Amino acid sequence: MGAAFYEETHALLDAAGLPAYEISNHARPGGECRHNLIYWSGGDWVGVGPGAHGRLTGTDGARTATRQARAPDTWLTRVEAQGHATVERSPIDRGDAAEELLMMGLRLARGVSRGDYRRTAGVDLEERLDAARLDALVEEDLITLDAAGLRCTPAGRQRLNAVLAHLLG
Repeated sequence: MGAAFYEETHALLDAAGLPAYEISNHARPGGECRHNLIYWSGGDWVGVGPGAHGRLTGTDGARTATRQARAPDTWLTRVEAQGHATVERSPIDRGDAAEELLMMGLRLARGVSRGDYRRTAGVDLEERLDAARLDALVEEDLITLDAAGLRCTPAGRQRLNAVLAHLLG
């Protein structure tokens, strides 16, 4: 029943000129949420408030994950004492960055481009991902892999967690 409701909602919104650009978001072309697109496209963001996480790319291209103190009182005390409340800075290696790009990018209707994946992972999609797993997901009509890149079909986006588990497992 949930799947049918999801499909009907997508059909109604699409017919109204609000296509799905992401697994759970619709907008008129050009009206997509730029804020969330940064996350889903592997962009940089600064986590500012209590418990916030961030992803930053250095001038050398290396990615770093940041995390702020969680408790508001602790966060405020740290900001007042040292000017920030960052409690963790962790390098993100290329493999983890590539996995994160797939996990976030496959939420998008456009998926993950070959160029973005290569820049992030340092290798092509087929070099990192298991061919048998890719083929199985293509056969089940859950993903499309072509010259543009990798993206979920509508059925695949509806089952994204299972697709990712199979693809990355």
